[in-house]
Amino acid sequence: MHYDQSMAILEQSETSPSTTDRERLAAARRRLIVALDVPDKTSATDIVDRLTGHCQWFKVGLELFTSAGPGVLEPILERGHRVFLDLKFHDIPNTVAGAVRSAAALGVHMLTIHASGGTAMLAAAREAVERRQNPPELLAVTVLTSMDAAQLNATGVEQEPSEQVELLGRLGIAAGYRGFVCSPREVARMRAATGKEGILVIPGIRPASSEIGDQKRIATPGEALRQGASYLVVGRPITQAKDPAEAAEAIVQEMSDAL
Repeated sequence: MHYDQSMAILEQSETSPSTTDRERLAAARRRLIVALDVPDKTSATDIVDRLTGHCQWFKVGLELFTSAGPGVLEPILERGHRVFLDLKFHDIPNTVAGAVRSAAALGVHMLTIHASGGTAMLAAAREAVERRQNPPELLAVTVLTSMDAAQLNATGVEQEPSEQVELLGRLGIAAGYRGFVCSPREVARMRAATGKEGILVIPGIRPASSEIGDQKRIATPGEALRQGASYLVVGRPITQAKDPAEAAEAIVQEMSDAL
């Protein structure tokens, strides 16, 4: 069992009725992933410094990785944080396998693969890291949170987003995956499909007071956790706040109240 699978199960067990407020806050901080959707390494490092002690995880996505390159991961890892590298690989199996091997060598802890790439691609990615010591957890991305039914239909997918998420989720399970990315609206369905050992990483999280932005299928932190989310990904509500640390703590408190 991978480290993060063990952590997901442990964190769920930490939320029994006898758990203290301090323990719930600590568990919430371990389950919050702050998205570093910023354009350069300096901005990213500044946010990491300001949020040290308020969360454990940071997500590095396409914008930052393309701008700053692999070197942007060093200051995050050196400060003892964990990295979710969200590059959403989607290509022919051999190309994706090579990309996954390269990403794993960077020391990241979670990594995304588009489930819509198909069973062969998913299997190639998994096989690329399964012999590594402490491999990253591979997460199969189902349907992007910016996609609604109309946008899916425009791409030729006639199913509702929730149905497509479940279809792709079961495709990933058949390929040996236990980690998935889906919107808050599909958490309950995916939790039922994966069981307690599934790792569900949920973007599209918006506190009640924040703007929706370009997200379509969203939920509050408390709603997502109560549905069965393992980790919550939050970006702009924290990174664009006047005081990112204060914003992070408000979200951690909301998460704690739901545990």
